[in-house]
Amino acid sequence: MSGIRRSKASLLIVDDEPEIRNILSEFLGRSYRCVAVNSAEKALALLATERFDLILSDITMERMSGLEMVPRILNEAPQAVIIMISGQQTIEYAIEAMRAGAFDYITKPFDLHHVDAAVRRALGHHQLLEAKLIYENRLEELVRQRTAEVEHLAYYDPLTELPNRILFQDRLGQALAVAQRTGRVLGAIFLTLDQFKKINDTLGHAPGDLLLKEVAERLKHRVSGSDTVARFDGDEFALLLTQITGTRELVEISRSISEALRPPFLLEGDEVYVTASIGISLFPADGTDLGTLLKNAEAALSRARMQGGNNYQFYSSDMNARALKRLALESSLRRAVENEEFVVHYQSQVDLDSKKVVGAEALVRWQHPQLGVLAPTDFISLAEDTGLICPIGTWVLRAACAQTRAWQQAGFARLRIAVNVSPRQFQDEDFMQTVVQTLSETGLDSHYLELELTETSIMQDTESAVKTLNGLREIGVKIAIDDFGTGYSSLGYLKRLPIDCIKFDGSFVRGATTDPDDAALVMAMITLAHNLKLRVVAEGVETDEQAAFLRLLRCHEGQGYLFSKPIPAEVFHAALAAEPRRKPDVLSKSAWPDRGSLPRAVNE
Repeated sequence: MSGIRRSKASLLIVDDEPEIRNILSEFLGRSYRCVAVNSAEKALALLATERFDLILSDITMERMSGLEMVPRILNEAPQAVIIMISGQQTIEYAIEAMRAGAFDYITKPFDLHHVDAAVRRALGHHQLLEAKLIYENRLEELVRQRTAEVEHLAYYDPLTELPNRILFQDRLGQALAVAQRTGRVLGAIFLTLDQFKKINDTLGHAPGDLLLKEVAERLKHRVSGSDTVARFDGDEFALLLTQITGTRELVEISRSISEALRPPFLLEGDEVYVTASIGISLFPADGTDLGTLLKNAEAALSRARMQGGNNYQFYSSDMNARALKRLALESSLRRAVENEEFVVHYQSQVDLDSKKVVGAEALVRWQHPQLGVLAPTDFISLAEDTGLICPIGTWVLRAACAQTRAWQQAGFARLRIAVNVSPRQFQDEDFMQTVVQTLSETGLDSHYLELELTETSIMQDTESAVKTLNGLREIGVKIAIDDFGTGYSSLGYLKRLPIDCIKFDGSFVRGATTDPDDAALVMAMITLAHNLKLRVVAEGVETDEQAAFLRLLRCHEGQGYLFSKPIPAEVFHAALAAEPRRKPDVLSKSAWPDRGSLPRAVNE
């Protein structure tokens, strides 16, 4: 090709006849770099220090023949190309030369044009062999690289570059073998990030991955070089500690981890604060084999989560008993779904201006055959984990709609019912159809049904959520955001989502009349809702002072023990029918009826 210079090919001519050497050297030297020697021994010595593209050799020479030389050359340089030259005209010599490893065979006396053609063919073959060798070398290197990558992926987490579960267990197994011989103590720590799913669902997977990488970096700086930090699945990390003597160091390390996570994480412009739940097991106290040690660390982690997160727990023997109890409860819960062992209690929602009951929230209870009535905190989390929340939620929706329709027919025609919808239930592809079918079968007008969803439920898949919410609103169903202000969502989503109401959590109401910061937060949320033309419901209203403060801020409705605790349907109905005798216009200690009855209900 033009513009590319190639160096001349190097030829080695081996012949004991000077005349032959000179003829070949003169003729071939016009196009190639030629070196000529008069014996096979000299040729082999030269080949040990210099590389040639082609070797032309006589067959019959003193001491070592060309046929004896060829195998020795090919043994040292398999890519060598050799043309044999001989005065013998028989085909047997040619075959013998080829068997020895020669590429071609030329007879004497030779035609120089024939020699030139043979040399060109041989050099072409040599180039192919060189290209093949380069390709094979590159392929071999690529295989080595890919093998190393596959081995790395088999033992390391690709996101954080930390050891994965397989490598962690391998190292733990080795450490256990050493500890059993030497009597050393080992510690296994499991930790998960509290509320990580909310962060991931709200901010997206890219910031979530960035958070995991930064957490990994902080963890690595809290252990010694002989210890192992690994990432298992999702937000679950594990630490193997080999240089400890007891629980004191494990406590210090657990506190150190919590301290390391305390500074905020900057994720694509958003500051996020993270805490961790930590479970700890100790060798040999909590297990002498790998499986038991890991199982018990997992049990301790579950305990830390149940405690609300942001804490560490050591394994204790009663954790297995609790795990067995949970399994038994799950079996009972499945039977409860089949046998419909649930009942709905109702808590009133009161208009803070008129002091009239305008609606109720439906709250499920489990009538357990042996344990009695169980509150949602005792089984809802388990129902979410097992997927049983969907049939339970459907049953509650149907029961609440049917009961509300019965109350309306009894004279409370404008009573509204609010029903909680779990994230899993909302994401069910048949959810919309379930709501429509329930309203049709119970006869409740859709305008009197309000579905309460958390911020997380909506933000897990915003596009799909908006589509479902629009469909529900088109048929008249109201949408409320429950526990507003406790999630990770930006306030900006409120103006984009098709919702009617926000319910802010009772934790904000609790300090509103005693803490200026809480009061400011409540004021800001109510003002925001007013500006967006949304109805506001305050949960957890327990005192007259709180109700007065909320009314002053023009909060539309209140819900809490000041008005009524959650009560069975028949008690709720009786309280509605009682109607208080006094309905003063101002809120005071005597402004609200006794807790045994409800404020007057709105009816036709």
